[in-house]
Amino acid sequence: MIHKHSSQNHSVSVRYQQCTNCVMDTSAADIIFNEEGICNFCIEFEANNDQIVNESRKNKNIRLDELIQKIKKSGKQKPYDCIVGVSGGVDSSWALVQAKQHGLRPLAVHMDNGWDSELAQNNIARLLKYLDIDLYTHVIDWEEYRALMQAFFDADVIDIELLYDNAMIAVNYAQANKYRLKYILSGDNQATEGMAMPVGWNWFKYDKKNIISIAKKHGVKRITSFPSFGTLDFVWSHFVKQVSFLPFLDYLPYNKFRVLDELEANYGYKRYPYKHYESIFTRFYQGYILPKKFGVDKRMLHLSTLVASGQMTRSDALVGLEGIPYPSEKNLEEDLDYFLKKMRWSTAELNTYIARKEISHSYYPTERPLWFYLSELYKRFN
Repeated sequence: MIHKHSSQNHSVSVRYQQCTNCVMDTSAADIIFNEEGICNFCIEFEANNDQIVNESRKNKNIRLDELIQKIKKSGKQKPYDCIVGVSGGVDSSWALVQAKQHGLRPLAVHMDNGWDSELAQNNIARLLKYLDIDLYTHVIDWEEYRALMQAFFDADVIDIELLYDNAMIAVNYAQANKYRLKYILSGDNQATEGMAMPVGWNWFKYDKKNIISIAKKHGVKRITSFPSFGTLDFVWSHFVKQVSFLPFLDYLPYNKFRVLDELEANYGYKRYPYKHYESIFTRFYQGYILPKKFGVDKRMLHLSTLVASGQMTRSDALVGLEGIPYPSEKNLEEDLDYFLKKMRWSTAELNTYIARKEISHSYYPTERPLWFYLSELYKRFN
């Protein structure tokens, strides 16, 4: 069987193969297999993440206790002692719950880019009510954000979500600086997100230069309100201001399915059908744009990570890949209509966009070389 990977417009024919351990396959351009048919993603996951995913409860508790004491000490005489970014998804929701349960005084920070689902808004509201935690919401100017999204669509680059991810990082750091806080606790974790992203499936998230360059090239001459964050911003925040952005759930035992059950039972939480589907745009992007235009099904990576961390069987993951990346065709049609209206597109414009060739983010000016250069310098002197 011949499979075409990468973008549907830049496809390269390769013989189809799927990992015998997880469900990654040759749609990932950089996949390789050993003699047993196990992919490099599984092998690298075990090598890089085993000490965190399978860390003993005793060692986790020691690391967690040390962290909690540092956060409490740094937050003395301040209204809060840490920032927790919340999206309404399971990971960030659990990070917020655990911060509160361990005696911390977090400020929850949310960024509203105009695409929040009603379910996500309700999940956040219920959680904050149960936990009695303050929320700061940064509402992005929709017209400017829509123009930036349009520029990214016109550029035909893959990572439209770079806009949201970069802005959310910027907003978290801005709130940390406002209250002179040293810790930002995120829902990032190795147990459900530790498998490496295949080459070409996303882009470097601190690339403010790439965002500005794409915007200017495609009609956004001046950015006035969009919060952005670049490599030098990170250097300043991390090394000068000494603000740590930590994957908080790596300090805790984390099983996604047990956590979902607890959130639903105790906090009125409602789960989503797939990872990151708390945003209407994210689910349309992952469920329609990525597969149609770029030949990427992110369910494969998310499910494979759960298999690699022992939270799901391979057979269940294969079932999870069946059908379209939407609960139903009806849900897809509803999101498609919503997307067209919100972006002011016609169906013909969407079809034209899907049919165009993919362009690499590296076609535009980027901070990636600077990031890697500074990273190498840091490793050399540390």
